[in-house]
Amino acid sequence: MTRVVRIALACASIATPLMAQPPTPPVAPQKPYVVKSPHGDRNDPYYWLRDDTRKSPEMLAYLEAENAYTEAILAPVKALRTQLFEELKGRIKPDDEAPAWRMRGYLYSSRYVAGKDYAINTRRPVAGGAEQVIVDQNALAAGHPYFSLGQWDVSRDNARLAYATDVVGRRQYVIQFKEIATGTLSPERITGTSGNVVWAADNRTVFYVEIDPQTLLSKRVKRHVVGTDPATDVVVYEEPDDSFYMGVGRTKDDQFLCISVSSTVSSEMRCIPADQPDAAFRVIVPRERDFEYDADHAGGRWVIRTNWQAKNFRVVEATDATVGNRAQWQDVVPHRPDVFVSGVELFDQYLVVGERREALQRLRILDRAGQSRDVASDEPVYVMGTGVNREAGTSILRYTYTSLTTPSTVYDLDMATGARTLVKESPVLGGFDRTRYATERLWVTARDGARVPVSLVYRKDVPRDGTAPLYQHAYGSYGYSSDPDFEINWLSLLDRGFVVAIAHIRGGQEMGRAWYEEGKLLKKMNSFTDFVDVTRALVAQKYGAPDKVFAMGGSAGGLLMGAVANLAPELYRGIISHVPFVDVVTTMLDESIPLTTNEFDEWGNPTQKAYYDYLLAYSPYDQLTTKAYPAMLITTGLWDSQVQYWEPAKYVAKLRTVNTSKAPVLFRVNMDAGHGGRSGRFTRLEQVAVEYAFILQQLGHTAK
Repeated sequence: MTRVVRIALACASIATPLMAQPPTPPVAPQKPYVVKSPHGDRNDPYYWLRDDTRKSPEMLAYLEAENAYTEAILAPVKALRTQLFEELKGRIKPDDEAPAWRMRGYLYSSRYVAGKDYAINTRRPVAGGAEQVIVDQNALAAGHPYFSLGQWDVSRDNARLAYATDVVGRRQYVIQFKEIATGTLSPERITGTSGNVVWAADNRTVFYVEIDPQTLLSKRVKRHVVGTDPATDVVVYEEPDDSFYMGVGRTKDDQFLCISVSSTVSSEMRCIPADQPDAAFRVIVPRERDFEYDADHAGGRWVIRTNWQAKNFRVVEATDATVGNRAQWQDVVPHRPDVFVSGVELFDQYLVVGERREALQRLRILDRAGQSRDVASDEPVYVMGTGVNREAGTSILRYTYTSLTTPSTVYDLDMATGARTLVKESPVLGGFDRTRYATERLWVTARDGARVPVSLVYRKDVPRDGTAPLYQHAYGSYGYSSDPDFEINWLSLLDRGFVVAIAHIRGGQEMGRAWYEEGKLLKKMNSFTDFVDVTRALVAQKYGAPDKVFAMGGSAGGLLMGAVANLAPELYRGIISHVPFVDVVTTMLDESIPLTTNEFDEWGNPTQKAYYDYLLAYSPYDQLTTKAYPAMLITTGLWDSQVQYWEPAKYVAKLRTVNTSKAPVLFRVNMDAGHGGRSGRFTRLEQVAVEYAFILQQLGHTAK
């Protein structure tokens, strides 16, 4: 009997409902394999779980066995899981429509039809007229277990559509072209792209980004003329450095097309006039290590956000003639050590600056005369961001506002008069009443003295006596900030008495650039210890019961979960780790894996001994040791292009051999999806229902 058959037979009984014995977890075979490196070799007996083709019968049988085991363990809460799914789904308005936004004489929007999983993108003339369907995502998704609409762009004459789709989940997009009025498709399909596409001003030429078929890195920008064979497309730029990502776009005033490349620590832009698609792209400012900038054009000026001589970034402006000369850049928003400039929205007569101050995302408006004012907020803890603002020659700013108790709300603000108009507040069905909930901001002193901000939300009737279950979430990598915005799904936890906490740990950028730099490379351990210190503080201050704390993170946040599980497993009743990056050293040694080379400035290059030793010291897979681990739910997607499925698969297999507790370790593999999980607004809620059912099962909850 082959090993494949033995695995399948051994696990076949797992899903049998009349089973007398408790379900038995799958046991993955161990096979000798040596991972070589300049600084020592490591044995990896589960390396065999890696199959780049994703066709190995033995590997697939093991993953299916893990799924069967997960279903068996969760069988007692099947009714609760169904209840949670219906509850989550019941809060979503089935026929919702997004606020319309203006571009070149049309109002663009998207809407959902009751019973459908995907949006329909539409437009109608500002002057009046019939609605036109731009993209019916439901029709494109038909027959596919996964669907994602990438970027779409309308030609300058408003007649043609370029759009990108992915039906696998691996972020390898196909670009197609359509005549909007008739729906006629051009015969060509451009495959192997990042999903990024933009029109030139001639209405027949597009530029797009081609990716490497193995590493999936964005490698080159090509020019395509609609109606021609993509095999004849011209390469207009190829990036030689695999540590850089690439994109192509258009300036706010539609005057320039620009290629942007960026790594963790540097960036570069090269542009051409949009009406000269055959021109050679010219660099604005050549790249340098530790020099970042992004530029936009409107109102006859270039406006640049940059970290040049400004750790927290500043905003400068330049003319067409001086944009490439940093010595002639003029400050518009000078550098401030206590404020991080997170983004810029450019208008002909105004500039809107996104700023992070005291761990809050705010907006500030500046006019051409240099006068400035903050956009007013309604709560002490909130998140502001710019909405869709495609037209430069307007005084109306579309922006969004949200908090842990306020659903995402869209406003139009007249920057000339200050008048604010409510456009839409995202509906929340099911009897939601924001007055039942409270939010607050705490500051926790970490072990090295750093003050870590924590955002909290809970029902006002939950007693503050240390008996409530606590759900603590964080990310803490890449300078990505975990903002305290409204999460509709958390209501299912809040209404069951949970306190929900967002730990704004180092590695994010909530407190400025230094906050990020204190949680990366050889300071990455700060992210993990911050999270643990926040947990201890919240329990000590009676926000959560010491035996009812659950931690959740995904992707790089899954790395956080793996590290925390090794550092302080006794603090957590359960850990939920979605698509986790847990096999850090092996992955970072392998440049054939997507993202590896882009990540050297985030994690470090393990071919250098200092980084090898440091990464090895916290890599969750390598640091698994014999001890009692908490209950765990670990998820992945077979087609994940960001964190390959075999990382969590190997992690779970090894964890089962060292875990001394009886708490369940569940591994759930979506066989039809990638990094983002299942697609579709309702089907993706099935994973949320599984997570919450797992948590509530650990607390002894059942369906009501």
